[in-house]
Amino acid sequence: MTRLKDLPGKIPVFPLPGALLLPRARLPLHIFEPRYLAMLDDCLKTETRLIGMIQPHQVPGREERGLHRIGCAGRVTQFSETEDGRYMITLTGISRFRITREVEGFTPYRCCEVNWDGFERDQQGAETDDCFERVRFLDLLDRYFAARDLSADWDTLQQADDELLVNSLSMLLDFNPEDKQALLEAPSLSTRRETLVTLIEYSLRGGEEDLIQ
Repeated sequence: MTRLKDLPGKIPVFPLPGALLLPRARLPLHIFEPRYLAMLDDCLKTETRLIGMIQPHQVPGREERGLHRIGCAGRVTQFSETEDGRYMITLTGISRFRITREVEGFTPYRCCEVNWDGFERDQQGAETDDCFERVRFLDLLDRYFAARDLSADWDTLQQADDELLVNSLSMLLDFNPEDKQALLEAPSLSTRRETLVTLIEYSLRGGEEDLIQ
């Protein structure tokens, strides 16, 4: 297991709108662009095999997108290469980080100096949410899925522990990048769950006003 003291001060970053990685969660990725193939090749040569997932944002007057200050680093834990040279990989979330500055270099991908301070909780065991009203939450989720004609494995959702349920939904549900960033930056599982509920309720009010009375 990678410890906080062993985490590097500089990592490659993958700016991918809407792609959210959280500590201890797993994110599958399909790597095919040449610059990110180069990033993966370089990453696999390092001891930690870390890639930082980060949300990009538009900067007025600039062609290149800016980067949010907080992202989450994942360790490449699975990868396979296709016959035409693409990669299917899985990142396992290790810890969030804060960008201190972007590093100019000769790589085709972006790299940043990062600080891990303030995210020590990310490398501990799974969080619990003592105030989680699961029945009420699942009822809200059922209405959300019904409004969008989505299916779900309800047995799995009911049996999942607090962190797995909240974090998986945060990663999978189709929120915009700024909302994903808010879920990422939530300081605890409880605040992430509260943010998630707010986003679901807001989405329902926007599309199906009569579903929440």
